[in-house]
Amino acid sequence: MIGSFSTMRRCLVASVMGLLEVREAAARVRVEELQAEADRVLAELAAAEGVLERRLIAKAELAEALAAPGDAADEAVPEVPQPEAEAVKVPVAGSIVPRWREGATAEVLAPDYRRIVELLEVELPDGGAGLMAKEMTARLGLELAPAKIEGVRSKATRLAERGWPASSSGRFTPRVPSAPEAAS
Repeated sequence: MIGSFSTMRRCLVASVMGLLEVREAAARVRVEELQAEADRVLAELAAAEGVLERRLIAKAELAEALAAPGDAADEAVPEVPQPEAEAVKVPVAGSIVPRWREGATAEVLAPDYRRIVELLEVELPDGGAGLMAKEMTARLGLELAPAKIEGVRSKATRLAERGWPASSSGRFTPRVPSAPEAAS
C-alpha cells in the first residue's frame, strides 16, 4: 500500500512538472515572438524618424530659400547688410535631436533629452560602467513603469545615435571627448 502511494505521488509530481515545462516553453516562444515584433517596430520607427527628419530639413531649406532676397525690386537697390541678432532657438518637446558637434551643449536639446544628457554627465563624470534605462528612469524621478523606462531608453538611444552619450550593451555613458578636445 505504501509503495503504491509513493509511486502515485511520483507520477503526480512528474505530470505537474511536465505541465509546468510545457507552459514554460509556450511562454518562452511568446517572449521570442514579442521580441522579434519589438525589433521590427523599433526598426520601422527609426526609418520613420529618418523620413520625418529629412522632411523637416527640406521644409526648413525651402522656407529659407523662399525668404532669401532675390526679387527684382531687391536687386535694383543694393542694401548694406545689417548685422542680424542671432535667433535664439528654444527646443520644444517633440523636436528633432540634432547631431552632436564640436562646441554643442545640452541647451540645444528638448527638456527631456537635456535631462538625460545632464544626468549622465553629473552621475558619471568619468564614464564608469554606465547606466541602464531603468536606472536612469529612477534617477530622473520618474515612475518605474515599463512605458516610462522604454521612453527613457528610446530617448537615450536616439541621443546615442546622434553622438550625445555613448552606448554599449544597453548602458549609456557621457560622450567620450575626442583627442584634441580632451587635451584642452
